[in-house]
Amino acid sequence: MVFIEELKILQKIYDMIKYGYQALAQFPKSEKFALVADMKHCMHIILERAIEAQKKYYKKTTLQDMDVEIMKLKAFLRLSQELGFLPFRKYEVWSRMVVEIGKMLGGWIKSTQR
Repeated sequence: MVFIEELKILQKIYDMIKYGYQALAQFPKSEKFALVADMKHCMHIILERAIEAQKKYYKKTTLQDMDVEIMKLKAFLRLSQELGFLPFRKYEVWSRMVVEIGKMLGGWIKSTQR
């Protein structure tokens, strides 16, 4: 049962990254090597941690690291929207994707604690 959930979270992460890359393309050139790079790095780390957790026997620390990266991405998203780099509609859609991944991760963490 947990294996099926892991595959779902990987697909959600892929979808979030694809959407994120499209949204980041409209950022000003001055932010391409700063905020944009940080946000892309966060998304890549989230994907890496999901794959690592899927393959590891002891998942707790890897899942906690993934949770930290999700929190960082949420903060970057909010900052981008408040600075006017990200339109509210795109912020809303992207944030919803990140929140959904966070909820799935929370369930995954709970299932590993049993």
